[in-house]
Amino acid sequence: MSVTSMPTASGSGEDALHIAGEAFRSRLIAGSSLYPNQQVMLDAIAASGAELVTVSIRRMSLEGYEEGPLDLLGERYRLLPNTAGCETLRDALLTAELARESLETNWLKLELIGDRETLYPDVLQLVEATETLVKEGFVVLPYCNDDPVACLRLADAGAAAVMPLGSPIGSGMGLCNPYNIEIVCRQSPVPVILDAGIGTASDAARAMELGCAAVMLNTAIAKARDPVVMAGAMRDAVAAGRAARLAGRIPRLDHAEASSPRLGLIGS
Repeated sequence: MSVTSMPTASGSGEDALHIAGEAFRSRLIAGSSLYPNQQVMLDAIAASGAELVTVSIRRMSLEGYEEGPLDLLGERYRLLPNTAGCETLRDALLTAELARESLETNWLKLELIGDRETLYPDVLQLVEATETLVKEGFVVLPYCNDDPVACLRLADAGAAAVMPLGSPIGSGMGLCNPYNIEIVCRQSPVPVILDAGIGTASDAARAMELGCAAVMLNTAIAKARDPVVMAGAMRDAVAAGRAARLAGRIPRLDHAEASSPRLGLIGS
């Protein structure tokens, strides 16, 4: 990709994130759950600089009796409904249709969990659900494991982006297998969004340095001691990691290499 300007801390500039033909200045996607209260959520998401915000349809009331998180977020951000909590293909498809009807968007973060303990995705159902939803006109961003082959299968099924986990959801362990994430980024024909497991700002920067197009964050911000400050740190980390990736790191050497010339030293 041709880049004529470096990303800033807020993710602005010409280095936009492109998904399904749409451009976003921020490469940080924020979650909307687990915050201590609604005001902290709004302040933290604002501090993150995110433009895309995920919302769990199965965990939110869609009743229109009073102003809730969906109303507040929908006025300020592009909502990305997810199918969190779904364990079967049928549940995921029904939730997707509910999201499209209620939020008037065909964008969907597809989650299909195959194991309740690890919360790992069910890859077989995930591929089938992606194919079905794409045929139904959805823009599908599937949450998946860090398997390069699975990510290619999802892209072949029509996924607009793939969202491999860095480590188990909510664990804060960071990137357990950076080697796999780097392979996924190198091989994927669609944007790679690191999802799940980020614990702190350095994890987010590392994901971007490995080649991820964006980072999805929720627990690391919402459960921080100060979510608003952490959101700002994550914003800057994503931008810094992206800039470092574009700049190109120096090669790793197995020996020291002086930064000053040896010739012309006093006494030589």
